[in-house]
Amino acid sequence: MLKPAEEVLQDLIRESNFSVHSDSELVGDVAKAAEKEDEERAKKQAEKSDKDKDNTLRRKPGLRPLPELQSIAITPWEVLHVLGRAIGLARRGAARGLAEHWGALKYSQALTGDSGTFMHLSEEGKATAEYYKAIQSRELGTGFALATARRFLKDRYPDRFVSIVPADTVLQAGWSKLGTYKPQYFAELWKPGKHSLVFPISCKGNHGDIKQSQSQLASASAHVEMVHIGPWNETPVLIFSTEIPPEGYVTVHALCAQGGGGWLKREHVKPGDLDKELSDENYFPRLQVPSEVEESLPHSFGFHVTPERYGWFGRVLARTAAAGVTAFAGNSEATAQYLTKRQGKQHFEGFAHAGSGSVQDVEHTLCGIEFAGTDHVFRLNGVRVEAFSGVAKDLFNLLVKGRLEQYRREIYDRRSSWPSPSANESWGGPVSIHPDGTVLAMRLLPDPSCPRCQPEG
Repeated sequence: MLKPAEEVLQDLIRESNFSVHSDSELVGDVAKAAEKEDEERAKKQAEKSDKDKDNTLRRKPGLRPLPELQSIAITPWEVLHVLGRAIGLARRGAARGLAEHWGALKYSQALTGDSGTFMHLSEEGKATAEYYKAIQSRELGTGFALATARRFLKDRYPDRFVSIVPADTVLQAGWSKLGTYKPQYFAELWKPGKHSLVFPISCKGNHGDIKQSQSQLASASAHVEMVHIGPWNETPVLIFSTEIPPEGYVTVHALCAQGGGGWLKREHVKPGDLDKELSDENYFPRLQVPSEVEESLPHSFGFHVTPERYGWFGRVLARTAAAGVTAFAGNSEATAQYLTKRQGKQHFEGFAHAGSGSVQDVEHTLCGIEFAGTDHVFRLNGVRVEAFSGVAKDLFNLLVKGRLEQYRREIYDRRSSWPSPSANESWGGPVSIHPDGTVLAMRLLPDPSCPRCQPEG
């Protein structure tokens, strides 16, 4: 029996917990999984005719547990907000990047739990998993992994703003050939006027068990190893595998690698640089490897951000993050100005097909703040509901005008001052606000024939 839509909305704002598993035993188990995978790859290679071709993977060395993080309290709606922001520029579907973030809403009934328990799949989520197992585990896994990354990095670097951007989109601005193995996201930890620190992130998900997560983490270690920022083999990384079993609770298995790299030195950034449009670069996808280790490497294919590229890379990160915000608000024209051609600028210009486009033409006041954005109307268990995604109006106006540096100063100064969703009284449904000024909200559509569907105010 389907739940009434009102109950679904209540479930979305019910806080629960998910477990974060990260210890030395996991490090050892992932190393064994990687060794087993390498043996299988070598066996398959020996059976093929291209025996001279070395298909061995490079994997990130020095993996270790994440310190002092065992569980995280969160609502399903916050997870969907994180996921929606992450996939807004993904260009995975036919929409090619227009309104892709609405894809997160298909999981509105997938998760359940309360403050006294750990989050798990609802009955609807279990039914969906039977047919769309790979897609659901990957996308929900992304939401939980990035929520973990945000919490971990915010706690560890409290004076920094954490921006998560899709690595594919960032790398396309510099390299035309990306290959299969690469991180899914970058986390930029920044503060106006200071060096930025960048973490490559790989995140996977499964509906299986810890053995499958160990294998996924082994694979993830090869993905993050493709990007080096600064000195060879010194880039800090985060890798995740989210276990979402049909029977049991959500667990994020996580490891990290530390190092002195990842820093984008400020001397390579000039005032006003972030406000200037970018063109594609054509860097050769090859790592600069010390001569003493070059002969022992299977290959040196990869993406190396060397000192002369620090300023460029910082601009790409900031402008890609801005494009994600304006796409989330439904403004294609504003999004296009922040992207290069290879990044998909053309997909945000010109005509959009019905059902795939997103138009920024809606304003709402939530938690006392004016937001500008776009809406999406659909039926939730037979009842019409409205979803709204947007950006605080004053910040949105800065991005539309191309004033990215001022936008970043504003969100840095206001990063701890945003109201909690509980402060909202008039909207009538779940609300999530992020420090970047974005909001995701949903409510029943007002229906004159249904007094229960009338929001307060």
